[in-house]
Amino acid sequence: MNVRPLVAVLASAVLFGASMPLAKLLLGGIPPVALAGLLYAGAFLGLAVYRGAAGCARRWSRSQGSAGEAPLEKRDLPWLAGAILSGGIGAPILLMLGLSRVTGFSGSLLLNFEAAATALIAVLLFRENAGRRVWAALALMTAGGVLLSWNSGQGRLELAGPLLVLAAMAGWGLDNNLTRQISDKDPVQIAMIKGLVSGVFSLGLAFALGQGVSPELPVLAGLVVGALGYGLSLVLFIKGLKGLGAFRAGALFSIAPFAAALVSILVLGDRVRPGMAAAGLLMAAAVVLVVRDKHAHAHHHDRMTHAHAHVHADLHHDHSHEGDVREPHLHGHVHEGTDHFHGHWPDSNHRHGH
Repeated sequence: MNVRPLVAVLASAVLFGASMPLAKLLLGGIPPVALAGLLYAGAFLGLAVYRGAAGCARRWSRSQGSAGEAPLEKRDLPWLAGAILSGGIGAPILLMLGLSRVTGFSGSLLLNFEAAATALIAVLLFRENAGRRVWAALALMTAGGVLLSWNSGQGRLELAGPLLVLAAMAGWGLDNNLTRQISDKDPVQIAMIKGLVSGVFSLGLAFALGQGVSPELPVLAGLVVGALGYGLSLVLFIKGLKGLGAFRAGALFSIAPFAAALVSILVLGDRVRPGMAAAGLLMAAAVVLVVRDKHAHAHHHDRMTHAHAHVHADLHHDHSHEGDVREPHLHGHVHEGTDHFHGHWPDSNHRHGH
């Protein structure tokens, strides 16, 4: 099985996890709603710069027959709109409001709920397959998050103001499952639209509430954190969703609290907790379980027509072309109906029921 989706999700989790304590630091000078807008505005601007700088290279690669990414279509807009409302507007505003009321380590614990919400929604609403190893991985990741936030001195969990952060994680859990439905489309295009709409809405709301930003505030820092922790992170996560499905991607994304805890120590001055080493081991074991997850059975593919980047080396792309074609490449093509048996993840070609 292709390991690149695994690497993409893990990198996405590290970037997003690192952004949380940095955002908490910025809350000292930027109102919560305004910061939520700045983070997504930064995601849009960062990806716009990337897309502009890479334009010449993309044009050259297409002239050589290499693949681009399939653009969004009209039928994709309801999924994108739902993802923007839940994960682009609602979740970041709730998270910024919640982070102003919790410590960095408390936030690390609560960040785990995104994986649980993603997994439950994937299984209950979208009927995604979940094997025992992946459920075990999710449990290990969650246990690691609890260890990260355990205050041994006071013998309790630091859960000050958790409801806003939990609501934000639920919003992103829904967002992840909605985005999974369009994960075979251009991830940069998806992230740019999400960043633009979400950034404009949240910044507009902040100004309407009298909480806008001014030049003397650390605006540039907020844009940079958004470009990396929300823009690049989202693109990588969408790439992982395409290959893994929402449940497995969500389980791997649970490494984000560990990244958040490490950055909290370096940036916010949080002290090293005794459970950090154990938490790291639990999370490493969870990653191994997902990587070694075996899912193989006889399954049916209905006939369908769609466009996405592909190669002809896999089981689902055996159509022919006239002349020489470089791979991977992008074009509309037909998947004929078939029944067969092989190992697979719930990627964009395997969204069947069980």
